[in-house]
Amino acid sequence: MDKVTVQRIEKLHPLVREEVKQIIEDCDEALSGRAKVRITQGLRSFEEQEKLYAIGRITSGKKVTNAKAGQSIHNYGLAVDICMMIDGKTASWDTVKDWDNDRVADWYECVKIFAKYGWDWGGNWKTFKDLPHFEKKAILTEKGMVKTSWRNLIKMKRDKENYIIF
Repeated sequence: MDKVTVQRIEKLHPLVREEVKQIIEDCDEALSGRAKVRITQGLRSFEEQEKLYAIGRITSGKKVTNAKAGQSIHNYGLAVDICMMIDGKTASWDTVKDWDNDRVADWYECVKIFAKYGWDWGGNWKTFKDLPHFEKKAILTEKGMVKTSWRNLIKMKRDKENYIIF
């Protein structure tokens, strides 16, 4: 796991940090070739989200998100975007390349691992597919499972570090 990924994990919601570390370790272990996983995005501020939402609407470029501030699971530290780092140097978002020659695209090896831990993949979305994106579907609390939809999360209280209190 590279330094950038470790730093981004440390900013995620405290309840998912260890799980994400394990997911990345599992992915890196499954990828026996030149590719390793890097988290390219984790926790995102509301301000950062508004800037991304403006792309293709207010500023030039192709739309990159349909989520306004507060509507992205990234805003709560419960989502990550990934890429493959090839030989530790080159970022790749190629979802079909099989860098370790095991006849399964490296990206899909990771998709399966995230799913095993209960994370949704943006590639499964019906509209506006987001292939690098994974988000935690629900958090198990003392009171039971809490769905991590932004509509639930936006109403919840936050701690002194601004993380949702489950």
